[in-house]
Amino acid sequence: MQSQREWDRTYRAFAGASAGSNTRLRRRLIDLSRRLVRDVPRERRADLRRRAGREES
Repeated sequence: MQSQREWDRTYRAFAGASAGSNTRLRRRLIDLSRRLVRDVPRERRADLRRRAGREES
């Protein structure tokens, strides 16, 4: 759950960053995406995103 929340926060920051300053955020998203793919079975990913989104609200 923590990785998904971090991914969501990083994505929002990435979306608002200027094109010249987003390299660090892009690399962080890639790292978190790899972690999620490795650690969360495919059939549970959508549920994880929904639950993480509810907790962020």
